[in-house]
Amino acid sequence: MGATFPDVADEFDLVVIGSGPAGDKGASQAAYFGHSVAVVERRKDVGGAAIEVSGVPVKALRDTAVYLTGWSRRDVYGVGISLAPDLIMNRLRARITDVVTTMQAAVAANFERHGVELVHGTARLAPGAGGRLSVVVTDDDGRERRLSARRILLATGSRPFHAPDVPFDDPDVYDSEGILSIERLPEHLMVVGGGAVGAEYASIFADLGAQVTVVTRGQRLLPMLDHDVSEALAASMRASGARILFGQTTQAITRDDDGLAVHVGDDVLRPDVVLHAGGRCGNVEHLDLDAVGVVADDRGRVRVDDRFETTCPGIYAAGDVIGPPGLASVAMESARVAMCRAFDIPFKEHLDTVVPTGIYTLPEVSMVGLTEEEARRDEARGDDVEIGIAHFSGNARAMIAGSTDGLVKLVFRASDKTLLGAHIFGEEATELIHVAQAVLHRGGTIDEFIDTTFNFPTRADAYKYAAYDGLQRLRH
Repeated sequence: MGATFPDVADEFDLVVIGSGPAGDKGASQAAYFGHSVAVVERRKDVGGAAIEVSGVPVKALRDTAVYLTGWSRRDVYGVGISLAPDLIMNRLRARITDVVTTMQAAVAANFERHGVELVHGTARLAPGAGGRLSVVVTDDDGRERRLSARRILLATGSRPFHAPDVPFDDPDVYDSEGILSIERLPEHLMVVGGGAVGAEYASIFADLGAQVTVVTRGQRLLPMLDHDVSEALAASMRASGARILFGQTTQAITRDDDGLAVHVGDDVLRPDVVLHAGGRCGNVEHLDLDAVGVVADDRGRVRVDDRFETTCPGIYAAGDVIGPPGLASVAMESARVAMCRAFDIPFKEHLDTVVPTGIYTLPEVSMVGLTEEEARRDEARGDDVEIGIAHFSGNARAMIAGSTDGLVKLVFRASDKTLLGAHIFGEEATELIHVAQAVLHRGGTIDEFIDTTFNFPTRADAYKYAAYDGLQRLRH
C-alpha cells in the first residue's frame, strides 16, 4: 500500500475513469443535473487519446496538408507550396500541437465550469462497501486515494492493437498514433490495412508527395462503405499516386542491411516507413476488472447492456472501451445516455438511431443509413430499391473551388421514394451528410431535395440533382 493523498474529499455521486469524448460528456451530463463528479485521468493533460494522439490530430494533419500543398487548387491555379520533407513535418506537428493544446484547454474549462474534480493518476476498480463502489487512484509518486461513488463510468478509450508478429519496436514501424511523431516525410510509406485509419493516412501522405502503398486483405477499401463510394475513393487515391494491393497480407516485416523488407505474397517491398493500422483494443489493463466482476473480451472491449451498464451493477461504460463503431460522436452520446439512465435523468434516454459516419480522407467520405447493398439484401425490400447519383464534376461550387472529385448517392425505396441512405465522397462530405440525416430522421422522401431551394452555387445543391437522377431511373 502506497502513501495516501493529503486531506481530500473522497465521496462522489459519480467517478468517471477517462477524460476523452465519452468521459468529458458523461461527467458534464451528470454534473449539469446536480451530481458531484470526479474524473480520473492518467495522462498529463485531459481530453484523452482522441484529442492528443488520434482523432483530432489526424484531422488537423489532414487540413494542414491541404493548406500546405494547395491540394486540388494547385491544378486549377498552377501554383502550390513546395517544402523540404523535414520542414513539412515540422509545420504539420506545430499546427497539430496548437490544435491539441486549444482543445485540451477547452475540456479542462468544461470540467471547471461544471464543478467536476479532476484527479490525476491511474485508476483501478475495487470492492466497495455500504452499497457504494470504489476506485483506487495511484499517482506518479505512488500515493493512493480511494474514491467512493454511487456510480462509475468507464471511459478509458482504446489504443492501436499490436499484433504479436509485427515488430513495433523497429524505429520505422509505427501504429496509427506513433506515426504522428515522424520527423521526416518518408519517400515510400507502406500502409497495412484498408480501413478508415489506413485510408486517411494513405491519402494524406500521398497528397504530401510520398510514394504510398496500401496492403489490404479485403477486395476494396473500407468495405462498410457503399460500393460506388469505395471505388471512387480508390480511384482518387490512385490518381494521387497511391498503389493499392487488394487481397494481400504481409507475411513478415523484417530488417536487413538494406532497411525494411516487407514480404507481400511472392514480393519483397522496400518502404522507408510502415504504418500498421490493424484495429484497436480497449484500455482496461490497469482497471482490475475481475475484482468487481466486469466482463471484457480478448480485445479489452467491455460488455454492456442496452443501458450501457456492465456486468457489475452500478458500473457503466461508454465510448471506444465498449468497442465499435469507434466514432467520437457516438462515444459522447452513449456516455450522455448512460448517465441519464444511471441517475434516472429524464433527458436523453436513447441513442440516435440514424448516426452518420465521417472519414477524413482526401477528399472526405461520409454516409448515413443503408448502403445500396444493404438495402437490396433486405428481403422486405427486395427489388423495391433505387438509387440516384450526382457527380461533383457537374456542380458549380465544386468547379469554382477546383475540387470536383466525388459524388452524392441516394438510396431510396422505389415504391414511395422514401430515403433509405445517403453517401457522399467529396470535400465537406462530413458536413453535407447532415442534410440527409435530417430527412432520414423524419422518414422523408427524395422529393424533399427536389422541393428544397438550395443556395447557389453550393455543394449541397448536388442533393437535388441526385434526386432528379433517381426520378429518371424510376421512369426508365
